[in-house]
Amino acid sequence: MISVAEALENVFSLCSPLDTETVPLRESSGRTLAEDAVAKRDQPPFASSAMDGYGVAADHPQIGDSFSVIGESAAGHGYDGPIGAGEAVRIFTGAPVPNGVTRVIIQEDVTRDGDTITVSEDLSENRNIRPLGGDFKIGDRITAPRRLSPQDINLLAAMNIPEVTVHRRPVVALIATGDELVMPGETPGPSQIIASNSFGLAAMIEEAGGVARMLPIAPDDEEMLRQTFALAEGADVILSIGGASVGDHDLVGKVATDLGLDRAFYKVAMRPGKPLMAGKLGGSIMLGLPGNPVSAMVTARLFLLPALAALQGLAPAPAARITTTLLAPVSANGPREHYMRAELTEEGVTPFERQDSSLMSILSRANALLVRAPQDPAREAGDTVEVIRL
Repeated sequence: MISVAEALENVFSLCSPLDTETVPLRESSGRTLAEDAVAKRDQPPFASSAMDGYGVAADHPQIGDSFSVIGESAAGHGYDGPIGAGEAVRIFTGAPVPNGVTRVIIQEDVTRDGDTITVSEDLSENRNIRPLGGDFKIGDRITAPRRLSPQDINLLAAMNIPEVTVHRRPVVALIATGDELVMPGETPGPSQIIASNSFGLAAMIEEAGGVARMLPIAPDDEEMLRQTFALAEGADVILSIGGASVGDHDLVGKVATDLGLDRAFYKVAMRPGKPLMAGKLGGSIMLGLPGNPVSAMVTARLFLLPALAALQGLAPAPAARITTTLLAPVSANGPREHYMRAELTEEGVTPFERQDSSLMSILSRANALLVRAPQDPAREAGDTVEVIRL
């Protein structure tokens, strides 16, 4: 067995950024920017008012100063005339500041009588004018690589960028194996269970920017498994679920090897998830996940998601960890790195008492994995520990 860190480095060695494509901005959320996006305009494109009020050509108006209102500047409809001493323009937030206006007096600081305003309050030093290009200027960049968030999309649109160059979405072919599996909605036989892993993993893949291709369940038959592998042709990643151990009915490793798998490793010193396999099969990366539901989801979180990020051009990196306070004691850990399902709150983290790798209800309730190093001694409440958010 190899360590989790060694296994992840092996997985990263199989990954190269996918080719790029140009997509409309509307379709780019969650995609990874492959080329810098360059602003085509200044923001704001003109000096604009930061408040509703009155624009005046006076640097330091005092209480009692009066101005004649000669026009109005609203968003989309500026005032183009000159502004002289003793004059004011009614102005609204975001509207262009007319030439000659040196400050905007907010409407709460004046009284108005007809077309005359009078300063009624002491004014702050803030002139309430947003300068041209104060947010960003022509030529400013959003640098690649970067996974585009809704906030980024908003900024790109303001930069007048209608389309962006991104890395292609990785296609992941999902192969669930085993005579015991049936699809949700079917009636299981006495010895059968529902094939849940494929659905959870597909959701995880799509949330990470990939495209999940869920292939038919492969029974415990070598020829049928070969046919299922053939259906995965063209995928960037082949993700098998179950069948990678050493039992008489665990055929994935054998069939994949017969098909030319160049295996990078098999078995990782971790729990849950020891029977994990990775390698290269033709032009595809192959990951063989354990069949136990929790094991499959945890190993996918630790290995598949970082691989998908690397394929989309992001820097290879393990799942992010944070430190927090342990809220309940835990016993000493054994020789394998342990990822305990846990509940993370503002106060700290509490591992669930039951940690069996078949307990999907516990995984659903968990929002973190408490990470225990090999041979980690017993810990008491109040100790500092590392967790991975789910």
